[in-house]
Amino acid sequence: MQSESADPIMTLPGRYYTDPAIYQQELDHIFYTHWLCPGRVEQIAQPGQYALFNLGRESIILLHGRDGVRRAFHNVCRHRGSRLCTAPAGQLPHTLQCPYHAWTYAHDGQLIGAPHMNEDPTFDRHRWPLQPVPLVEWEGFLFINLAPRPEPFTQAFAPLLGKFSQWQLPNLRIAGHIDYQVAANWKLIFENYNECYHCPGVHPALAQRSPYRSGQNDLTEGPFLGGPSLLNHDQGSLTLSGAACAPVIGSIGGEDLHRVYYYSIFPNMLLSLHPDYVMAHTIRPDGPGRVHIRCEWLFDPAAASRPGYNPDDAIQFWDATNRQDWEVCELSQLGISSRAYTPGPYSPLETIPAAFDRAYLAALAQPPATT
Repeated sequence: MQSESADPIMTLPGRYYTDPAIYQQELDHIFYTHWLCPGRVEQIAQPGQYALFNLGRESIILLHGRDGVRRAFHNVCRHRGSRLCTAPAGQLPHTLQCPYHAWTYAHDGQLIGAPHMNEDPTFDRHRWPLQPVPLVEWEGFLFINLAPRPEPFTQAFAPLLGKFSQWQLPNLRIAGHIDYQVAANWKLIFENYNECYHCPGVHPALAQRSPYRSGQNDLTEGPFLGGPSLLNHDQGSLTLSGAACAPVIGSIGGEDLHRVYYYSIFPNMLLSLHPDYVMAHTIRPDGPGRVHIRCEWLFDPAAASRPGYNPDDAIQFWDATNRQDWEVCELSQLGISSRAYTPGPYSPLETIPAAFDRAYLAALAQPPATT
């Protein structure tokens, strides 16, 4: 326990939330270096399906090839650099063709057509495939890494491997999603998620269903933070009605029937695991003062035919709660942007946001990803 004479743990200086130069450092040192979640595997469930993940100056094609293999590529033609795909998602024919000079690539990234380049006897099309991006599937989610030599996923995610097995996440499917544009720095979203000090005043419905001081964190340092909180009543959940909105998922049992687990997965994912559904936020910064957040609600697809299935009960509850969070994050961004702002002391209920700050500063100090 912190003694009364110890210096308080302070929030970050304002420049970390407002300075374009620091945002560029974050892209180079964090987002272009760490494993990122662009979404669920089901986004590209069928052969030929693709989706784009855009972040900073980078655009990545997530593609389910006609050979059944999911891959990721930089959205950059090897001829003169044109973007290949412009729609955020779609279905590709058997090839991927540049809209500029019609260089054509197979779904494995190999260049298979380059008009008139056969007139150059030195040209070897095998030297000019699309530039690949490492892609891993974990718990039904896709993860990519933009570093030239990324840390192996199993090493980076060692604290989480097998941790969520009882929810059987790969079997779940998206029952609904909402996209939010928030006028706040991306770190404010993480810091807000990692504490419930604000819950009594900001989230009265949430505080009614889950005691705001009941959080017990089992991950307290490093890039992954969080743990369980209690539900206020048996067989309930975090929904508008307060009742479970679907049958219990996976092999959840015992005390976990009365808990919700919250984890922040640095640097762009929040994972909330309920007894009857899972909620996932994926976070994509768009400058120092804006962030795009996609929230998805995952259910067992077999639950749709069973009594009590009502995903809207959860979606509407968390949509209202999300919007309450986004509002206070935007208010924080406005205040932090003031010349009057100076760092303030974290409360004893904010040890996890303080741990997030430490992990963030350590990551920012790492060498950037270079190409």
